Amino acid sequence: MTLPTGLMPENMHRKVLNNAHPITMPAPEVTPLHTHAETAKTLGHVNLMVDTLIANATIEDLRAITRNLLATGTPSLAAAFTAAARSRLRQTNARRIATTNGLFTTSQNGIHAIPTQELDHALARARSLYGAGMGFASLAILSSIVKATVGLRWEEDGAMADVLAAIDTDISQAMQSCKEELEGGRVSDTAVPQEAIGNLWSDIGESARDVEIWGGEFPFDRASNSIECWKF
Repeated sequence: MTLPTGLMPENMHRKVLNNAHPITMPAPEVTPLHTHAETAKTLGHVNLMVDTLIANATIEDLRAITRNLLATGTPSLAAAFTAAARSRLRQTNARRIATTNGLFTTSQNGIHAIPTQELDHALARARSLYGAGMGFASLAILSSIVKATVGLRWEEDGAMADVLAAIDTDISQAMQSCKEELEGGRVSDTAVPQEAIGNLWSDIGESARDVEIWGGEFPFDRASNSIECWKF
């Protein structure tokens, strides 16, 4: 005979309750609310631990981390990275060289020129600029370097010839960056690229005439060809 629940012995009632299937209620959906201020604060703030890493990691580690992040991230991440780089380079006015007098010096024989550490610094700035998509800004530095070679002589084989070959490649890379800058719509005044290309072409021509006078080998053939093929 089945007894009503209220009439069941206490131990039997407890057994029935223990054998019953638990009822699972769906968890309520909670949509986080972010105010504009909170979003702006998040975008403008670097986590304390991350900032500690940035402040203390070696430059080699930071480069490796950055390359890995960009290689595994979305294209929009790379675009945001270069945009931030351009903003920083504009703030630091990286396109300027204080003077070109210290880019080269004379070797121990008193005749041939050799590069200095100042040249390394200038090339690093130029490469940062065209690498970030600021090709026309980098041409100002590269033009100054080319102009600084006028009046110098160097050995056919040696450190000077090697660095001039690297500069020749840098100019070609900068020209490619200029094309991408134009195609990306980041040039508002067409007079700026025309002036930059014109100044570089003039300096390269002056270098070619000077090298011909002393019978050296013109070091900027590739750059010259890149400019000749240039079209606005």
